[in-house]
Amino acid sequence: MKNSYWSALALTTLLLSASCRKEALTDELKISDVSRTALVSNVTVRPATLTSSPLISTVYTYMPAPGQFINESGLGSVTAAQALVGSTTNMVSLGNYGGYIVFGFDHSVVNGTGADIGIYGNPSGPTYQWSEPGIVMVSQDLNANGIPDDPWYELAGSEYSASGTIKNYQVTYYNPYAAGTNVNWRDNQGNSGIVQANAWHTANNYYPAMAPNQDSVTFTGTRLVNTLTSGGILTNLAFAWGYSDSYSSEYATLGYNTVDIANAVNAGGQAVTLNAIDFVKVYTGQNCNAGAMLGEISTEVRGARDLHL
Repeated sequence: MKNSYWSALALTTLLLSASCRKEALTDELKISDVSRTALVSNVTVRPATLTSSPLISTVYTYMPAPGQFINESGLGSVTAAQALVGSTTNMVSLGNYGGYIVFGFDHSVVNGTGADIGIYGNPSGPTYQWSEPGIVMVSQDLNANGIPDDPWYELAGSEYSASGTIKNYQVTYYNPYAAGTNVNWRDNQGNSGIVQANAWHTANNYYPAMAPNQDSVTFTGTRLVNTLTSGGILTNLAFAWGYSDSYSSEYATLGYNTVDIANAVNAGGQAVTLNAIDFVKVYTGQNCNAGAMLGEISTEVRGARDLHL
């Protein structure tokens, strides 16, 4: 019995020792995980310096939807998109719903107090309003590779929860393979229509030559309600806040629209806390035909700035 007692005691001691080592190892792993997270955060957040510019430093992607200016050198080309670097006067068109541009700065834009980024467009107002609202998304360079291949988050504007807003909206455009010709589209709501050609732009094919597939191209995102109004003079009304190329009250004062990183939401609509961002995406938020004279509603971008510099 004595031998059994001491054998049991030794076994118990061994098990307790193993358990303690396991707990210590678990704590070590937890600490290591926290350290790795902190390290990644330190790598991806690029602080501004005394020589940092508040303006766009890099245009990563220009992928417009079909539109009257697309494939024209002035407003609808990769060259025009690249001209946004360091400028707030050059301009590029994003085409119909979903067309987008992705850009960044020479530093991470911090999520500070109030608005963080200003985006320049060319809306008009106030008497005869013409807005072409763009939805803004942001991303952090979590993998620290310097390219925008990380998760995207929408900056929820005033219409994010409005009854007419459609989440997970998808539209596909079909190449007509002809210049100055309507471009057909079909969406995931059972609707179809055209990006209408007009008499002012007849030399170019409205379908984007930079699309990876030249038969059709599909865009997915949030679709904002149309604000086109008929009457003596056609107008397209602005939204209150949170969108680019929208003649809101702040645009009248500042000359640009502001967005706040604190309004970031994930694909499920849940709020996301971001300490800073590295990439910005702007895309046309309405799918609207303004007729043969004016064509599609197409967000334009003239530049952007970090409002903290």
